[in-house]
Amino acid sequence: MENEKLRKSIESVLDKKVRPSLHDHGGDVVVKEVLKDVLRIELLGACATCPSAYLTTEQLIQEEITGAIPEITKVVLVQGVSEELLEQARHILGKA
Repeated sequence: MENEKLRKSIESVLDKKVRPSLHDHGGDVVVKEVLKDVLRIELLGACATCPSAYLTTEQLIQEEITGAIPEITKVVLVQGVSEELLEQARHILGKA
């Protein structure tokens, strides 16, 4: 499946099967990149800091994506620190 078509398929599954559940909990998901057969995602909002984020990724997102799109065999949660939080840390440490 070509990359643009694959991305549209991924977004469609996320919109129909995943985002409604995440929105119920004050969160969302964004596609960071697709590398071969691996989908890298980031959880947003309340879901980003939830202790169950990895469980959500494995049980909800990966199950829905791999079930609907055979080209994707794994979903990986990418976690990072927001630029805003980094800026606050720099300010506190006097590095701003």
